[in-house]
Amino acid sequence: MNKFLCVLLFMVGAIAAAQTGRVVGTIYDKDSGEERLTVPFASVVLKDTQLGAQTDIDGKFNIVAPVGTYTLVASFVGMQTIEVPNVVVRDGFTTTVDIDMAAESAALEAVSVVVRRSRESAEALLEEQKKSVTIVQSIGAQELSQKGVSDASGAVAKISGVSKQESSSNVYVRGLGDRYQNSSLNGLSLPSTDVNKKNIDLDIFSSDVIESIDVSKAYDVRFFGDFSAGNVNVRSKKHTGNSFLNVTLGTGANTNAIGEDFVRLDGASYAGYYNKYDNDPFAVLLSHSVDPVDGFEPVNIDASIDGGHSFRFDNGMRLSLYGSAAFTNGSFYQTGVARDFTNVLKVNFPTVEEYNYTARTTAQANIDFTLDDNNSFKFVNLFVNKSANGVSNYGINGQGFNRDANDSEDGYFVRNTQFNQDRVHVTQLLGEHDIQETLAINWGAAYNKVFSDEPDRRRNTLEDYQFALDNDPETNPNLFSNIAFDNQRFTQSVVDDEITGFLNIEKTVNENLKFNLRYSGRRKERDFTSYRYGYEVELNGRDVPVLDVNNLDDIFNVRNIGTQFNTIVLNPISNEIGNTNVPGLPENIYNGQMDIHGVSANAQITTGKLLLIPGLRVETWDQSITYDVVNLPPNDPGSRSVYENIILPSINAKYSLTEDINLRASYSQTASLPEFKEVAPFVYEDVTVRYGGNPDLIGGRDGSGPTYSTVNNFDLKFEYFFNQGEILSIGTFYKKIDDPVNRVVAADATGTQRYFRTGDSADVLGVELEARVGIVKDLEEDNVLVAGVNAAYTYTNQDLKDITGDNVTYTTSFDRDEIALEGASPFIINADLTYTPTLNNYKPTASLVGSYFSDRISAIGAGSLGDIIEKSVFSLDFVYSSPLSDNLTFKLSAKNLINPDIEYVREETSSGDITISSFKLGVNLGMSLKYQF
Repeated sequence: MNKFLCVLLFMVGAIAAAQTGRVVGTIYDKDSGEERLTVPFASVVLKDTQLGAQTDIDGKFNIVAPVGTYTLVASFVGMQTIEVPNVVVRDGFTTTVDIDMAAESAALEAVSVVVRRSRESAEALLEEQKKSVTIVQSIGAQELSQKGVSDASGAVAKISGVSKQESSSNVYVRGLGDRYQNSSLNGLSLPSTDVNKKNIDLDIFSSDVIESIDVSKAYDVRFFGDFSAGNVNVRSKKHTGNSFLNVTLGTGANTNAIGEDFVRLDGASYAGYYNKYDNDPFAVLLSHSVDPVDGFEPVNIDASIDGGHSFRFDNGMRLSLYGSAAFTNGSFYQTGVARDFTNVLKVNFPTVEEYNYTARTTAQANIDFTLDDNNSFKFVNLFVNKSANGVSNYGINGQGFNRDANDSEDGYFVRNTQFNQDRVHVTQLLGEHDIQETLAINWGAAYNKVFSDEPDRRRNTLEDYQFALDNDPETNPNLFSNIAFDNQRFTQSVVDDEITGFLNIEKTVNENLKFNLRYSGRRKERDFTSYRYGYEVELNGRDVPVLDVNNLDDIFNVRNIGTQFNTIVLNPISNEIGNTNVPGLPENIYNGQMDIHGVSANAQITTGKLLLIPGLRVETWDQSITYDVVNLPPNDPGSRSVYENIILPSINAKYSLTEDINLRASYSQTASLPEFKEVAPFVYEDVTVRYGGNPDLIGGRDGSGPTYSTVNNFDLKFEYFFNQGEILSIGTFYKKIDDPVNRVVAADATGTQRYFRTGDSADVLGVELEARVGIVKDLEEDNVLVAGVNAAYTYTNQDLKDITGDNVTYTTSFDRDEIALEGASPFIINADLTYTPTLNNYKPTASLVGSYFSDRISAIGAGSLGDIIEKSVFSLDFVYSSPLSDNLTFKLSAKNLINPDIEYVREETSSGDITISSFKLGVNLGMSLKYQF
């Protein structure tokens, strides 16, 4: 590691270059009068540099230049040469210089210089935050690039009170997990890509397609009422300015993966697509192998292309096109431990190894059409394909333990091979219309389609695995045969369809009074199907020896059906055919539908320095689910439904103590609605953990119980924007949640994690701090060394009650009266240090970014069992970026430098605290080159 840090420091010192901005504008012929003719093919240069451009047929020019102050010189044969001094080029900004050029004998009358902030810069977003009427924090594309953030989930984790689960894409806002937040794209709801989550995996949004990300923590009635911790809104990039084309190529590696011989599930391509979806699961079982195949080389690729072009028309219309496509992959290898502890230690794997290959393709196409000064339209089409191809070996040292093993408790071994693919299609159409100076209408509609598939999971289990390691051909492990499904093939498919939209009308009465009326609605449907086939391997009372653990195909092939194994399905096509060596019906299915429609109104009332925004939302919520899954109680009706009318008030207040100091306050009442994955009683069985839903969340078995959680939200915040790009803010918040939902580990033989309404109420109290300060400035007062920190302390507490009786499908009990909320970290800290020195005309950027979250509950323990705790993690990233020329930029990154243990602990067992999962992610090294045409 010391050698690696030395290399980083050497490269930082060796590469000097700059960040850039743009100088654009139009040269007009002053003598053309009201016609305002332009001057094509004029020369425009930055004095004493080689940087310049020629105006196009419309008299427009575009110069990309390093940060600095220049004199702009415009000339044309027969016309006066004009010099415009003090043209400042700033990183991430576009400076517009419009010039009236006359004949040589005329005098210069008008030069218009306008600096337009890109919403991608930190300065622009802080200015927007200062003027915002509600409590919102944002991070832009420029800051994402400096901090080396590659996707949206990593981006929001740089905002105060937000943390990311290191071993997944789960994001926690104000200490509250997935179920308490929402995600959207351009203000329109997004679907989930994961059957086990409410929100879309934010890591599917690569930084290439992000203009900025907004995290709203205080409720505004324009949001849907299902709002507790916050709303994460991704704003997609759009083209502004002149044409451009960027090409980026990068490579890298994970330090754990270097030198490993990777294996993977066959049938999946390098790009992350699977070629067997159209086959029946039983046909796949008969014709495709169970053994992993050679994997791809563990060299990561990061490639992207994006560009934009605008068409301007004589009547003022403008058509802007932006498109991007990106591919990134990664190879990861990790070792660790994994255990399943219910009432006793059930399964113990002292040594686990995991090979994982991920691939992601993102494509986006945006069309922005400006009809005139009052009407504009936006069309967004986003496609994401994300996949993970993994092979996990549990018990590779021969010391695996299973309490239920037949002959020997030791030598228990499991190989799990699976491929998961999520495909997301998002199509949006939005419009903005200024009907008159005092009336504006904007609207949006979207259709979202999600395919989330696990097409062929293969799980094979052996006992006496130690005999595979002794180099003695006379001793061999056997196939484990406690039940037929210890060796199995599994397939599941999720299809989501969603239509969502809004219509917003804004009426300005005068400068002190504005009204806003809004309708928003969404309709979502989910279809879930899973198949599972087991291998019955103990035929005629004998074990099946495994001569080669890497050649199980020698056993599980169609020639050996009926002699070495039989296939078993739980749900036969008919009782006459039976369930042995024949195809079957799905083992689990469910269909969920949800309709939400709401109308809201608010007013913006300004009185001196005080801005008040009272609002009210009326919303209807209609949800139903039907299901047919295994292991249901015999008297369960197989369906649930609920219909509710919800009234949600809110008031936001902003008092401007000075032009740069705001005091904000907010109160709102919102709802927390259960998701399909929480309600559907299907149980997913991982190697060491089981988790499923609970239909009782929507009213219990007879519909008399609570159907949603009521949330009362209070916020108070102080903001001081003391310099450009610098801020100090401190805020406090309180939430009271009625009928909260938590994930609970059942105190039974299976230890299944399910969702329960665990008590009557929960309290959440927190304090947040955000500071961004320029420590060192240059002569022009621009920041050279910037430090940023945001931190949050959150206290949560809820009462616990036993869930028993005839009106419940699943039961649980507790030996405690209260506990913290699941997923809540008391402490969250994010910090960064960014250095941009000036070397000649160039400014390289080096950033050190760290984050920390404290221990938090992953699942609440039931009965006398303790909780499952996700242990604290401190992570540190380094990013260096530097243009090598006006068009070529180099970037170097090292992620997860400290490489901490990612650890989950089961507390207060009969043997004390037990680590049930622990592994290291490794350090991710990468470098890339970006060329701008």
